[in-house]
Amino acid sequence: MPDPRVLAVRNDPDDPLGPVADWLRDAGVEPDEVPGPEVPDSLDGYAGLIVLGGYIGANDEAEHPWLARVKTLLREAVTREVPTLGICLGGQLLAAANGGRVERSPDGPEYGAQLVAKRTVAAQDPLFRPLPIAPDVIQWHVDAITRLPPGAIELASSPVCANQAFRLGRLAWGLQFHIETTPELIRRWAVDDARALEGYDLEAILRRSDAAHADVAETWQPFIAEFAAIVRDPDAVPPLRTVPTSTAAPLTDPAAIRAALAAEAQAARAPLLPMPTVRPTTDD
Repeated sequence: MPDPRVLAVRNDPDDPLGPVADWLRDAGVEPDEVPGPEVPDSLDGYAGLIVLGGYIGANDEAEHPWLARVKTLLREAVTREVPTLGICLGGQLLAAANGGRVERSPDGPEYGAQLVAKRTVAAQDPLFRPLPIAPDVIQWHVDAITRLPPGAIELASSPVCANQAFRLGRLAWGLQFHIETTPELIRRWAVDDARALEGYDLEAILRRSDAAHADVAETWQPFIAEFAAIVRDPDAVPPLRTVPTSTAAPLTDPAAIRAALAAEAQAARAPLLPMPTVRPTTDD
């Protein structure tokens, strides 16, 4: 019996599926990566959906009309309970397609290796339960999900961006951060976004990114393996018991951890650096 196929929507030529493709194959799932403009009209024939990042905004259908088809697929996936993962822009599109709000991040952009903090409800989530309390991630975004879709559950947060990860329905997950990058890709993004990164300690960003990718892979390859297991057997995930986001308190939130996360998020920034007013070439 052939491996189940997952549609992977590549919204930006410069943000491929990367190592996630190998992680999926190792877990018995075959990714079918297609450019955003060539996205199909339905999920027929696919057992799962992954939507990747990109420089464009989640609300930019006027400039990129195919985004409307991606949002339609994301609504279809939630309704039909097709296992779904949105990464950075993909997570924003999942939110926007289902009644959430995406706009310029009110607390500024995030770049490079950072930490996010799991929420209490993540202990009951099939993908987030095994993760560390504060897993390593790669950030590269200026927009943010400022309102989750109705019924969504917040799974991870950070001081700069509250909605770092969420679950919508039984089988759809959205991430604000990246897990599919490589050190070489981040260095390419840094060149592309040189103007937006003026005033940042770019060498520190790149040095931490280079060092963090091994930890990112160690943490998120098992996450992708669990996602692949759900693709192979979605009935193994029980019906969702919705917990209001407002009551999903941090798993552990002492002042020392919050301060450490805030310091990590700001470590590469120069003092009093204003939020960029121009969208970077590579946004998500």
